[in-house]
Amino acid sequence: MILWGDNMNKPKLVICDLDSTLIVKHQTLTPKAKEMIDTLRNNGVYFGVASGRPLYQIRYSMKSWGYDDFDVLIALNGSSLWDGIHQKEYNYYVLKKEWIKETIDLMSHFDTNPSVYRNNSQLFLKDDEMVRLYASLTSLPVEIVEKEEDLYAEETAKIMFRVDEEIMPEVEKWVNEHPSDHFVGFKTQPGLMEFCDKRINKSYALKNVFEMQNIPLENVMAFGDTTNDNEMLKVAGTGVCMINGSEDTKAIADMITEKSCDDDGWADFMEKHVMKLL
Repeated sequence: MILWGDNMNKPKLVICDLDSTLIVKHQTLTPKAKEMIDTLRNNGVYFGVASGRPLYQIRYSMKSWGYDDFDVLIALNGSSLWDGIHQKEYNYYVLKKEWIKETIDLMSHFDTNPSVYRNNSQLFLKDDEMVRLYASLTSLPVEIVEKEEDLYAEETAKIMFRVDEEIMPEVEKWVNEHPSDHFVGFKTQPGLMEFCDKRINKSYALKNVFEMQNIPLENVMAFGDTTNDNEMLKVAGTGVCMINGSEDTKAIADMITEKSCDDDGWADFMEKHVMKLL
């Protein structure tokens, strides 16, 4: 990977994870973050986000921030890509129904609340306090399924399992000890384990962006905070982890922000290290 410095050319693409990187979870962009995004785009730099959320959720948030579109939207951990430059959507590998069932069986070792996205709604197995909090924060459709089988009635890009944060190290160990030929599991939040097709991660979609836009690898800067961002940070010319990020992500990053997401760390980093390159 290529580190950025005073003598480097300006970036051509900056791409950011959302929750705990660009924004505090389910909150809005800060005025400083919006200023940085607008400055990038006004200076000919593409800007995009890469999230585990589906496209419709990302767009819902963007509207609330005052944006109709960004140049790149990577959704569902890389299973979906919106090329805003050419106004074209791409969808990649999804979990087969029998694989979804396998993940549910695997995670039955723990007390979890699995969920999947379907038809612009999020389906949960159980109605609990976390689900009600999520629904109140996002104002997006939430459904409680009648039986477990409803969760794997159709193929889907990913399945999520909410667990107590205290047992997440045990959950990660369990998942790593039971690898699959078809899917991979990874932590995306302190209390959220997700599974998707083994061939998919955020870097898969990002590599397609490189090729479609003919952007040199060294001119891409990626930001993230946890395990599902690792491959994206590795493939980008410069990968930056938030100081509030997980230790495995810090270990593979080229740089680490000086401030946390709660303290507007992304905007602070951009102002100190990137704006002078434009």
